[in-house]
Amino acid sequence: MRKITVASDSFKGSLTSMQVADNVERAVKEVFPDCHVQKIYVADGGEGTMEALVSSLGGEYADVEVAGPLGRKVTARYGIIDEGRTAVIEMAVASGLPLISPEERNPLKTSTYGTGMMIRDALNRGCRKFLVGIGGSATNDGGTGMLSALGFMFLDKDGYVLEGTGENLARIASVCDADVPREVSEAEFTVACDVDNPFCGPAGAAYVFAPQKGADEAMVRCLDEGLASFAGVISRYTGQMVADLPGAGAAGGLGGAFKAFLGARLTRGIEIVLDAIGFDGKIAGSRLVITGEGSVDAQTLMGKTPSGVLARASKQGIPVMVLGGKVDASVDFLKAGFSAVCQVTPEDMPLEDAMKADVAGENIFNAVIRLLGAE
Repeated sequence: MRKITVASDSFKGSLTSMQVADNVERAVKEVFPDCHVQKIYVADGGEGTMEALVSSLGGEYADVEVAGPLGRKVTARYGIIDEGRTAVIEMAVASGLPLISPEERNPLKTSTYGTGMMIRDALNRGCRKFLVGIGGSATNDGGTGMLSALGFMFLDKDGYVLEGTGENLARIASVCDADVPREVSEAEFTVACDVDNPFCGPAGAAYVFAPQKGADEAMVRCLDEGLASFAGVISRYTGQMVADLPGAGAAGGLGGAFKAFLGARLTRGIEIVLDAIGFDGKIAGSRLVITGEGSVDAQTLMGKTPSGVLARASKQGIPVMVLGGKVDASVDFLKAGFSAVCQVTPEDMPLEDAMKADVAGENIFNAVIRLLGAE
C-alpha cells in the first residue's frame, strides 16, 4: 500500500489521538515497510479537540486565569490557529464538571462566566473566529455567565443586575448590551454541539442533564422554569426562539445563548474539526483510512469521530477500518459502511490492565498487524 491515513480519536483514559496514531503507524510499517503513513490528529468537539487542531494546524496555546464554575480561580488553556485569527476553546477547562468536587455540584450556583473570560481574552489577542466545544459543563445558567463576562447585563424587574447563575434565570426581566465591546459583534462563532436537546421542557437542559450536575428533583423543576422564563426574554430581546431549538439545551443552555446572542452556528463537533484541518484534501490518494475511539458502539454512528471520518472517506471511495478498545458486537458496523471493525482489547484482559497506556498501545499494534495481514 502506498499511502494509509490514520485519523483516530483518543482512547479516553488511555491514549491520546496522537498516541493511537503512533501505534498504528508502527504496525503499518511492520507489515508494509515502504508505505507512507499519514497521521491526522482528530477529535469530535469534546476532550482533545483543542490539541488535535493545534497539532494539525501548527497553532499555539494561550493560558489565562479565569473564574471556575463556582468562582474560584483556575488557569484555562485555549488554542490559537490560523495565524492568530481563530481561537479554539473547550468550555470545560473553565466551566467543566471536573473542576468541582461531587459534593460541590449545584447547577443553581455554577456559572459559565469563566468561559466568557476566555473568549474575551482571545478577543483582546485579536482573534475574531471561534471554534468552541461545549461538552462536559458543570452549569445550567442558560449561558448568562458567559454573556455577562462579555458585557451583557441581565436585569430583574427593578433594574438590578443579576449574576449569571441558574438560580437567577427566572428573575431576568430584561437585557442590556450597552457595555458589550464592539469586538464581540465582529466575532464569528462555530459551536460543537452533538446533542439535539432543546433549551427547556421535558427533553431540555435541566431535565436531561442537570441531575448529573448535582440537581435534585426540586432543582430540576426550578432550573427548567428559569430556562423557560429566560427563553421568553431571549425572544423579546433577540427575536430568536430557542425554547424548542435543537441543540439549544447543550451545556445547560449555553448552546442557545451562543445562537441567540452571538449568532453562532451549531454543528457536529467532528464536522468542525474535519473542515478546519482540510481533511478531504489530506486523505486524497489514500488506499485505506484507519480510525477509532475507546468504545465503538451505537453512539459511534451518531456523529462521533469514526462516523465523520467514514462519511468523508466514503465520498472518495476510500475504505475505512475502525478500531475500538471495546466494540459492541450487537451493532452492524460493516452494514454502516466500515470495511472492518476490530476490538483491540483481548476479551480475557482485565479493564484496569487494558486502560494502561503501554498495554493499550501494544493491543492496537497487534490488532492492526492482524487486520493488515488479513488484507
